[in-house]
Amino acid sequence: MPTPVLDCRDLRKRFGSRTAVDGVSFSVAAGETYGLLGPNGAGKTTTISMICGLLGRDGGEVVVDGRPIDVGSTDAKAAIGYVPQDLAIYPDLSARENLRFFGRLQRLSGRVLETRVGEVLELIALSERADDRTSEFSGGMKRRLNIGIGLLHRPRLLVLDEPTVGVDPQSRNAILSSVADLGSEGLAILYTTHYMEEAERLCDRIGIIDEGRIRAEGTRRELVGLIGEKDRVTLVAGGSLGPAARALASVERVQEATATDGRIELVVEEARSLLPRILQEAAAAGAVVRSVEVVEPDLEAVFLHLTGKALRD
Repeated sequence: MPTPVLDCRDLRKRFGSRTAVDGVSFSVAAGETYGLLGPNGAGKTTTISMICGLLGRDGGEVVVDGRPIDVGSTDAKAAIGYVPQDLAIYPDLSARENLRFFGRLQRLSGRVLETRVGEVLELIALSERADDRTSEFSGGMKRRLNIGIGLLHRPRLLVLDEPTVGVDPQSRNAILSSVADLGSEGLAILYTTHYMEEAERLCDRIGIIDEGRIRAEGTRRELVGLIGEKDRVTLVAGGSLGPAARALASVERVQEATATDGRIELVVEEARSLLPRILQEAAAAGAVVRSVEVVEPDLEAVFLHLTGKALRD
């Protein structure tokens, strides 16, 4: 296995009598987007603050790009691009001026800095507003600039803490598309969110965190497999529904097939890949299918199974 860009082991942090992070361990490889999914107060921000060396830890270790990270690890932190939940931009400066300022903090200068500022403005789709004061920007534009600042110095690891909080749906979609593109270009991304749909859309692997502990980890399919739920398919149809249901029950990976009033209900493993076969068998048995609905178990169900509460609690 290649060396991960981020490797954190047994992270622990207490605030007085409260344990905020309790033995968190995971790794992120180059080109991988890893999601920390959990409700507000689960320990996500505390965990990434320790990973970025912004907060001292009570136990555990963090290695980024082969170098250990701690509060005083100034040089090692250069491998990290941190995008905080709270906006870290100056409203009286333009987007270009903000990028120049933060670029200098990252030891960029001269032509290298100007080239990189132009590249980032293009990447975050703010080239046309580059010289406008950021106080005039929408919430989504400010969020995109916040991400751009974290990318200026070409980090090996990009850490995004709830980057879509408080933005409109259109801006949110633009941010998610940008993050997906960055992951495909080989950047290691650590993404925290309490939005299930963001984790499902973006993340190659997901760690479900609650009360400071990683409750489960894996791909979406692996996590859903933990609770033993299968996909449910509803065929709204006419014709010979009974014979069609019996024929479908014999298809591999179809676990149940029941004919009801005007429909056939199926329980299926990986239904989407099996849909062509299902429709073919139903038609051959005399059913006339008018519509198809596929319901897949989601991360909300996994979270409820693991913690006994809804993700939004």
